[in-house]
Amino acid sequence: MERSQIEIPTQNGHDTRTGDGGIRYCIKCGKPIEKIIDFPAFDGSGAVVRRKVHVLCDCEKKEREEKKKRQEYREKQLRIQQLRTISLMDSRLYSAKLSNFAVDDQNRRVYGIASRYVNNWELMKKNHQGLLFYGDVGTGKSFTAAVIANELMDRLHPVIMTSFIKLLADAKGKKFDENGDTINRLNEAALLVIDDLGAERSTDYAIEMVYNVIDGRYRSGKPIILTTNLSLDEMKAEKDIRYSRIYDRIFEMCYPVKFTGLSWRKREASHHYQEMKKILEG
Repeated sequence: MERSQIEIPTQNGHDTRTGDGGIRYCIKCGKPIEKIIDFPAFDGSGAVVRRKVHVLCDCEKKEREEKKKRQEYREKQLRIQQLRTISLMDSRLYSAKLSNFAVDDQNRRVYGIASRYVNNWELMKKNHQGLLFYGDVGTGKSFTAAVIANELMDRLHPVIMTSFIKLLADAKGKKFDENGDTINRLNEAALLVIDDLGAERSTDYAIEMVYNVIDGRYRSGKPIILTTNLSLDEMKAEKDIRYSRIYDRIFEMCYPVKFTGLSWRKREASHHYQEMKKILEG
């Protein structure tokens, strides 16, 4: 057998052949896995020592790239999970994504707004642009806000989604954020989502907390998304100067988006009723 046809396995399991000069080649891609390099002798004589060194063939390069991609994917998924853990989001909203948004005539506009907000995130962040989702109960405000939060976390942007009710419960009767720690922690997120504004009790303590969070976000120069069952007219007509200050901040920071139509729960109930009617009544 000719020397150039000798086949021996490499350490990585690829079959090779030995070609001219004793250099081994990968049989699969045909590229060399060795090359000869001249090294100066260590004795200072000026002599040159020729040695073979391993080089990556196309197959090994591809394997390493794929391994790197798999590792990066695992690290990304771990990072996303860590973001979800610290996001304070209810686990029931973890699956809220653009891909499972049930688009219909009633919510097509808000779906488009959510999608464009996500896809233009860098511009939204640069312009400190937030959103105010308002409308009747059950029209998809929380779900749509969670869609934006999840999509941005999938892109490794830190997001916190919580509610003033939850923040009040976590405070457990202490003076809210007297050291500024909570405000600072909320403002570390690239996006803050506050669900169900107005559902908290209107105590002096709660109003102070709401104002401090909204004002702190305003001063941080970072965007916020809020959902509320209140109407714009109700917020604009607010007589309590304390709430009026809060709403003025919100109107300055957020683009208002109205949610209309039958509530999702009522639509699901209607759909279920029609299905059962077909089955039971024929």
